[in-house]
Amino acid sequence: MQALTANQYARLRQLAEAWRHRHLKAAKREPRFNPRLGVDALCFQPHSLEDGRRGLLGALVTPISLSLALALDEPAAPRPAAAQLTLALPSGRYPFVLESLGETDWWWRCELLDDLSDVGSLQEGSRLAQQLMERVMTPEPPAG
Repeated sequence: MQALTANQYARLRQLAEAWRHRHLKAAKREPRFNPRLGVDALCFQPHSLEDGRRGLLGALVTPISLSLALALDEPAAPRPAAAQLTLALPSGRYPFVLESLGETDWWWRCELLDDLSDVGSLQEGSRLAQQLMERVMTPEPPAG
């Protein structure tokens, strides 16, 4: 796995903070809200899109869900016209939806677990994100 630059880490922190600012108040009203979890962009790695653009792909842990998230590796990239994107990853194809995080911030997100209420700590959430990325980035074994 390729290490991210300081600018890439800063961009991911900015996007996680934008998610927190935009969604946390509503998330706290959800019955599945887990106060033991924060909003973390974890296990991100460079990922090339089919059209040649460069992105950062990783796991987004929030107090209500665990998702794959993809941010373009161009902070000033214009918001795409398409609200959906399907990524072919080693383990299969994943549908992403464009999520607006403010006037200029956005990313694509594919929610994989919609209830993290039984996750006991931030460390457990981080381990879950690592396991998710390992599974997603490992090819499925051939059938039969």
